[in-house]
Amino acid sequence: MNLLDLLYIPLGLATAPFWLRKRREGWDQRFGHVDAMFEDSSLDPERPRVMLHAVSVGEVNALRAIVPILAESAEVFVSTTTDTGLARAQSLFRDMSRVHVVRYPLDCSWMVQRFLDLVRPDVVGLVELEVWPNFIKICSARGIPIGIVNGRISSRSYKGYRRLRVLLRPTFARLCFACVQDKDYAERIRAMGTPEDRIRITGTMKWDSVRADHCSQPGERAQQIAREMGLDLNCPIVVAGSTGPTEEQLMHESVPGDVQLIIAPRKTERFDEAAQLVPGAVRRSSGKTAPHGSTRFILDTIGELSSVFEIADLVIMGRSFNDQYGSDPIEPAGLAKAVIIGSRYGDFESSVALLRNAGGIRIETRETLSAAVAELLGDEAKRTTMGAAAQRCVREQQGASATHAGVLLGTIRNP
Repeated sequence: MNLLDLLYIPLGLATAPFWLRKRREGWDQRFGHVDAMFEDSSLDPERPRVMLHAVSVGEVNALRAIVPILAESAEVFVSTTTDTGLARAQSLFRDMSRVHVVRYPLDCSWMVQRFLDLVRPDVVGLVELEVWPNFIKICSARGIPIGIVNGRISSRSYKGYRRLRVLLRPTFARLCFACVQDKDYAERIRAMGTPEDRIRITGTMKWDSVRADHCSQPGERAQQIAREMGLDLNCPIVVAGSTGPTEEQLMHESVPGDVQLIIAPRKTERFDEAAQLVPGAVRRSSGKTAPHGSTRFILDTIGELSSVFEIADLVIMGRSFNDQYGSDPIEPAGLAKAVIIGSRYGDFESSVALLRNAGGIRIETRETLSAAVAELLGDEAKRTTMGAAAQRCVREQQGASATHAGVLLGTIRNP
């Protein structure tokens, strides 16, 4: 036990009611008991072990391209924090050999020690920015290279980190490498204490994690979902992806009543609330096919939004019309969809700027959303032009996953 543990214990007790309400699962695994999640006997002792930590669904999705690259020569451990992240990782990688999905431990030293004793990574990549002091300190003490991949620290997050800079500087200084998405993120990571010679601008792996091929027809899985939900693929479909509080009603009011609207709330705990906000909406989880003529649907499942994007004529990205700083528009952009995002997208400034400059995305407010939806639904040529521009932009940005894989494997060979 160390001083940090002594801080964590009362903090954990004080916040226990909140975590219990969240109904998180796998507490034994969160305490570091992850041996039941993989078979040690199935691991090839001749292969290095690469661990990638992705907090939740968004970070897991960013790993879709890099994991197969690493699995060609290494045992890959993908750790996640949230239940939804774990479910997504298992969905993506369960059938991939040499890939093992585990829960990330709480940052108490004995839990981290137990986790590392079982996983025994040769290098650790923290996806985007997940710098837990005990985990990084213990990896450093064990001689395990650890660093950031696909790194980003938004201006909003940086304000919080900066207030704790004195306390966090030793943690950032222990990072062996920091592969970040752009120069602004690089400067913020450097200011937090990571030596400049360990920072490298590598772009974002999220561009690689999406399809960017021309597809005139939705895939088989997308068509199956459409049939099961009772959607009419011959009529316009608007998909509102990753919505947050107050946005479901906004989407319902902004999309004409005779147009099919599929709303996908970002958080599972908000599924019931979202359904109540949209009168007559048919829930995907009900397993029922909607009556003919239905136009409002709630996608309250995990792992199906990617397929549903394929059947969209227009995509609206949520958490950007409230105070949640946006959702990632790269996936529908790669599918050549016309995309609208709200004006509050601070967590995705770089990707939105690139797409906007390419003519592949529209930025709207709550007040202008309805008119923008009507305009784009009424102009197929404009939607097609936007989608093509977005897809070209995605293609031009791809390649970061191979670069990141090279850094991770190279760190093992040249610690």
